[in-house]
Amino acid sequence: MRHCAGRGACSEGVVVTRTPVVFIHGAWLRASSWESWAERFARHGFRTFAPGWPGEGPAGGPPVVADVFGGVGLDVLTEHYAGVARSLDASPVLVGHSVGALVAQRLVGSDVGRAAVAIAPAPMGGVPLPAGVARLWTPPSPAAGPLLSLTARRFHRVLANTVEGPESERLFARHTMPVPRRLLADLAAPVPKAVSDAGKAARGPLLLVSGQEDRLVPDSVTRAVYKRYGDCTAVTDLKQFADRGHSLVIDGGWRSVADYVLTWLEEHGIRARSAG
Repeated sequence: MRHCAGRGACSEGVVVTRTPVVFIHGAWLRASSWESWAERFARHGFRTFAPGWPGEGPAGGPPVVADVFGGVGLDVLTEHYAGVARSLDASPVLVGHSVGALVAQRLVGSDVGRAAVAIAPAPMGGVPLPAGVARLWTPPSPAAGPLLSLTARRFHRVLANTVEGPESERLFARHTMPVPRRLLADLAAPVPKAVSDAGKAARGPLLLVSGQEDRLVPDSVTRAVYKRYGDCTAVTDLKQFADRGHSLVIDGGWRSVADYVLTWLEEHGIRARSAG
């Protein structure tokens, strides 16, 4: 009997499984921010999933269902993606950006996922943001409402600062949505929920990625997070991209970041297909 999975080659009595990859998007961006990544990883043989946040609308429709989306905090978001990962027939690679990168770290530190890639990660508890940057993550008065949006001008200034105006406008129109005030409050709490188990030795490999021109999660913050893992015996690597901002997963340079991640996975023995 021949057993095959996906597009993998197979032989008599061998089951070929395609490794799943779950993409977790970050604050102010939609799941569509992973479209190009999902296609590229699929072409390399991975099974790809880019589910939205709870209450996030489908591409082409209203961005969010306000009454559901407004209740999303960090724990809700983490459990949402834990459920996605656990529903798969094989342990996935977790690739996150911004808040999604923090979620990926929390999950792999809890034995969910075989490896994690944290791109421009919102910092874990105990890693402070510079004062000027912290203001960008601090929720305004509750009078501002449960959902907080960026204007196109602010998006260009703090998130897509390394690209030209026309490209920023295109990215803004295609990929942005509000962020729940509750989520920002969780990240800014005096006893922060944004905690990952940096000392866990049994977890899978972790890659941290930063853009050296990132204004929302500065490179110095990602380096500080990397140092938090310094006493951990599990694989933890850091890659810095010069002249890249927080939009490095969606702007014109996304491919170089994605290809670096694909190479890193291969180097650590995480391949698109496995036979059993």
